[in-house]
Amino acid sequence: MSRIESAHGAGGKIMQKLLEEIIIPSFAKRRLGPIGLDEMDDGATLQLDGTGLIVCTDAHTVQPLFFPGGNIGSLTACGTINDITVMGAQPVAMTNTVIVEEGFEIDQLKTILKSLNDILQPLDVAMIAGDTKVMPKGTLDQLVMSTTGIGVIYGDAPLTDSGALAEDDLIVTGPIGDHGTSLLAHREGLKFDTDLISDVAPLWAPIRECLDVGGIHAMKDPTRGGTAVALNEIALKSHLELEIEEELIPLRTAVQSLCEVLGLNPLNMSCEGTAVMSVDPLKTQDVLTALRRHKTTKDAKVIGSFREGEGRVVMRTQVGGRKIIQVPYGEPVPRVC
Repeated sequence: MSRIESAHGAGGKIMQKLLEEIIIPSFAKRRLGPIGLDEMDDGATLQLDGTGLIVCTDAHTVQPLFFPGGNIGSLTACGTINDITVMGAQPVAMTNTVIVEEGFEIDQLKTILKSLNDILQPLDVAMIAGDTKVMPKGTLDQLVMSTTGIGVIYGDAPLTDSGALAEDDLIVTGPIGDHGTSLLAHREGLKFDTDLISDVAPLWAPIRECLDVGGIHAMKDPTRGGTAVALNEIALKSHLELEIEEELIPLRTAVQSLCEVLGLNPLNMSCEGTAVMSVDPLKTQDVLTALRRHKTTKDAKVIGSFREGEGRVVMRTQVGGRKIIQVPYGEPVPRVC
């Protein structure tokens, strides 16, 4: 393959191959701390005057820019905040680059920026720098945003994908697949008798309480590639087998119905306000209690557990069988984040 495909940006196997074989090896120096490019985590570590920092960067090309439950502004803010959060850090600052097509309506831009600020302000996250570029009409699809987030490590050390331990419980903080499924239905004009909207939301407030409880060994927000990718990354990097129970996976009826109609797997549909976490079983109930105090994570539940194994995810089906959950080739719904 000699050219970039849309699937290269979708979070699946083909994207991982592009990163591992082309992008990451292009740089000689790839870390300034324990976590750098090679770990392919949600961010990297830095030390500043003895303070441990997490830095992450992200770009957003969602189409359409406005969707049920949010827009590219709220998506940009939550995507960056949640990447910092799942590494066990408190988000404190952000930079933002806006690349906009000539002719884009200024009122729409103001609405998008307001939505971004509406997420940042209650969390006391500062927008400290940015850049704005305008592309000639027809050379860009309306607007693209790219952010860098900075967080302060909340505990003694950051959380990484490789931190899960055998016997840990696997908690999911809410229903999966809402964002990708609702955006697909809206974009394609599919008519369903449902109020399904994106789950886009910042997770710092409930996760901070969980970090106070302790016992969290790994976390991930299942964005591109969905829950299947997030779980496989934790299991593979932790060198463990994760077994999940199909009947325990929280899933809205509308998500399940739409995926069945279109032949899609809810485990591959993206989330933007949900996290999966590997938790010490002695702390599981306290973590669940902390999560259920918040509207965003009130439906949190245990759906599986880790054990010694081969770095894979296995699902016990509702009929009693077992099947391996693989990383998808690419995102079934492109341009959802």
